[in-house]
Amino acid sequence: MATQSRMIELGAAAPDFALTDPSGGVWALGKVAGDKPVLVAFICNHCPYVLHIADAFSAFAREYQDKGLAIVAINANDIASHPEDAPDKMGEFAREHGFAFPYLYDQTQETAHAYGAVCTPDIFLFDAQKKLAYRGQFDDTRPGNGTASGADIRRAADAVLAGRAPSGQQRPSVGCSIKWKPGNAPS
Repeated sequence: MATQSRMIELGAAAPDFALTDPSGGVWALGKVAGDKPVLVAFICNHCPYVLHIADAFSAFAREYQDKGLAIVAINANDIASHPEDAPDKMGEFAREHGFAFPYLYDQTQETAHAYGAVCTPDIFLFDAQKKLAYRGQFDDTRPGNGTASGADIRRAADAVLAGRAPSGQQRPSVGCSIKWKPGNAPS
């Protein structure tokens, strides 16, 4: 069943994190973003909604990193119930789709909780002051319905990089629910 993102309040501060990549490197928000605006995307390896946008998201990331946007992806899925999302598989997934940004594992699921993430993909764009400027869909395509372009996130990122607030008319992301550990699902 498809899940919609929660659409947390714009202006919220970006929560910090300390998460590992598949090689064991540790990343924090400051290491990823420095003084740049940052996009934090909750994704995983197996979700059809993520698979639908994976290559377009990777292309978007390469283009917008060159424009000054920091990007990080985080997988918070329970690997006991979904071993296809394990860190070793994350490295394979990142290489397969040409990720040029850190892809991190949220083993405790605390970072997903802190961001209010509930689905994959769930996208959060913060300005250079790390205040939430956009949360929602990559674009309005879905698996089996169009080719992903990233139209929505491109408009939002263009505004943030130009020092403007994106339109307040933002549509929630739709995707697979994060696979929570027993007793860990948000209320």
